[in-house]
Amino acid sequence: MNKTADFSLLFVVFIWGVTFVMVQNALSFLDPFTFNAVRFFMAFVFLLIPYISTLHKKGKNRNKGLFIAGFHIGVWLFLGYGLQTIGLNYTTPAKTGFITGLSVVMVPVFSLLLLKHRLSRNTIIGVAAATIGLYLMTFADRSNLNIGDLLVFLCAISFAMQIITTAKYAKTLPALPLTLIQVSTVSLLSFVSAFIFKENHSVIFSSEVMLQKDVWTALLVTAALATAFAFFAQTFFQAYTTPTRVALIFSMEPVFAALSSYILIGEKLTTASIIGCAFIFLGMIFAELPVKKKKTVTQEFT
Repeated sequence: MNKTADFSLLFVVFIWGVTFVMVQNALSFLDPFTFNAVRFFMAFVFLLIPYISTLHKKGKNRNKGLFIAGFHIGVWLFLGYGLQTIGLNYTTPAKTGFITGLSVVMVPVFSLLLLKHRLSRNTIIGVAAATIGLYLMTFADRSNLNIGDLLVFLCAISFAMQIITTAKYAKTLPALPLTLIQVSTVSLLSFVSAFIFKENHSVIFSSEVMLQKDVWTALLVTAALATAFAFFAQTFFQAYTTPTRVALIFSMEPVFAALSSYILIGEKLTTASIIGCAFIFLGMIFAELPVKKKKTVTQEFT
């Protein structure tokens, strides 16, 4: 089941990477908070349909801690998206990509401290290789740190904590309602943030946006596949794998995003990007290699 979980999560990351171009196009018409509010609300509706069909089963999905757990995960996920969005206003996309990717390093550390998960040598080497790959892909500049970098760093912590909290609850709580509460939390908090930051989320009903096929295509695809399916799959399959493996698999997102951008819109890949892709891929593969157990030598005394 571990391999099935890893490959399923890799497919989720593939979806995120491929839809990256769609999201970029849609954000030229909608502000990020409004886009996420609508995207996660639509995902909530998609998940609500199968959830309602399970309500007739007595005792299913009834857990006093379920709402708190889903809200807990959702808050971290919202903070990840929100802090990244605000941070982008003060720093460069390259630095944002690298700093966000540092969640790959944070997850094993948090996993060790909070979940008491021990790390193998192969996992540590895999995380290091993925981090180098992320740096090469984003080619973070050497400018001084600013408030935007700090916000994105907090975003990376939030994404790491979303993986950790999902790992904490996924093994004991049903995946579907847990995901349902998580995405509804992100949608609600995104709507509230749109008001707080005075972003006109009602623009979605304007004629300019209503007539944009690309916007609605992006919303439907990201809501159904990149949100409803993706976060349900993460919640379900994290019960069968470790948080560190999940973080390493998620580090493949910029790789898929770069490849899809190259294929779909002809974006050029630099030599550093190609080498970075290779490092991330090798890091993920290396972490999957079994650890050789040391042979114990026994001596017989006569």
